[in-house]
Amino acid sequence: MSEKAQIGVTGLAVMGRNLARNFARHGHTVAVHNRSYSRTKELVEEFGDEGTFLPSESAEDFVASLERPRRVVIMVKAGKPTDAVIEEFAPLLEEGDMLIDAGNAHFLDTRRREAALKERGLHFVGTGVSGGEEGALHGPSIMPGGSVESYQALGPLLEDISAKVDGEPCCVHVGPDGAGHFVKMVHNGIEYADMQLIAEAYDLLRQVGGHTPSEIADVFRGWNEGRLGSYLIEITAEVLKQNDAATGKPFVDIVLDQAEQKGTGRWTVQAALDLGVPVSGIAESVFARALSGGADVRAAAREAGLPGPVATAGAHEGDLQADVEQALFASKIVAYAQGFQQIQAASKEYGWDIDPGAMAKIWRAGCIIRAKFLDFIKQAYDKSPELTTLLVDQYFLDAVSGAQDAWRRVVATAARQGIPAPGFASALAYYDGLRAERLPAALIQGQRDFFGAHTYHRVDKDGSFHTLWATDDRKEIDA
Repeated sequence: MSEKAQIGVTGLAVMGRNLARNFARHGHTVAVHNRSYSRTKELVEEFGDEGTFLPSESAEDFVASLERPRRVVIMVKAGKPTDAVIEEFAPLLEEGDMLIDAGNAHFLDTRRREAALKERGLHFVGTGVSGGEEGALHGPSIMPGGSVESYQALGPLLEDISAKVDGEPCCVHVGPDGAGHFVKMVHNGIEYADMQLIAEAYDLLRQVGGHTPSEIADVFRGWNEGRLGSYLIEITAEVLKQNDAATGKPFVDIVLDQAEQKGTGRWTVQAALDLGVPVSGIAESVFARALSGGADVRAAAREAGLPGPVATAGAHEGDLQADVEQALFASKIVAYAQGFQQIQAASKEYGWDIDPGAMAKIWRAGCIIRAKFLDFIKQAYDKSPELTTLLVDQYFLDAVSGAQDAWRRVVATAARQGIPAPGFASALAYYDGLRAERLPAALIQGQRDFFGAHTYHRVDKDGSFHTLWATDDRKEIDA
């Protein structure tokens, strides 16, 4: 074979196929391979006029069709299927070649694979890709990890096919080993929180505001023109405007109210627990999905007649629509603040040296959580790269301060009306926890010392102390 491909894609389901087409549309010769050759053949037959594809039936021919250093993009299911593909292709590659995992792999798996392949002289690049099938085809947000050397050879191709904002690619080298997949994981966690908050806003506008889905769609369209402007707000309006063709009912009313999940939100929360970072807004969104899916438990609770108020239209004290907009924006800020704090904590823990402002920059287009206010996040980290939390940046401080009264009214209304709003409530509790002069954690530490001699620190002197609770005088000693 005389012609060589600049990059290859193995795994030609929707995402892999669309990434291959994206590379080809940008003038790159693309080697394509799939376990079943029929899918490879279909891609070339259907989209061959979009660019130059080099189809291969075997892994050996596929690798032989790539120029050096070989760049092999893996687009298969995370977990064992990815390991199987790596074991199939790694022996066929030579020193300096690279395997690029563009699926939603767990970052610890990526660290393991990167270390193992490095010993074989190969680069492993765990790469987050956000934007779904449309983004993969038209320009996603791309978050590659791996070595600096690998990015020098791979980066220009990824930047070429990524989404652009004012000509700037939504792709940057995130950091070594698992950094790219970690950032993509947190991106998805923020996405979970964002979607939950939007759902709670809809629920309040419908149950307390008394609005129809179509009317709420118009509200969201209006919000999309302002500071809440984002992809998720935009598509929410489209979903709420849709009517079911079979019944004529609002589409949202014929969909089973059980939200599914693929695991990245759960991974985000688990990683945050390991890092000791409170991502309560993201956690509540994961738990809310789990609750929605617990059909048997929910049915048992309804059958038992758990008491509670019945939501009443018009029960809110104030302008509901304006207040919900404020609560949604403030809670959204909290979710992003928690996510970025988690990225910073992981960067420190694993020595990744991630630039949080750069993450905000590449999320401005192509990805699911693209939003107008990411520009302000980028500016905040540009001004203060070591910013402890977004909530102390002046723009976000002013925003949550201005929203505070409305935010509290919305949470109070939800509680009084018996409408679950865990996203709004947990975001507000997190905000109040940050601003509190003292937290009741002092009592918890006293309890821990009482039953487990876990010791405590004092406010008036250094050191660790333990009270001898079982003695009559309960003497304090240095621990």
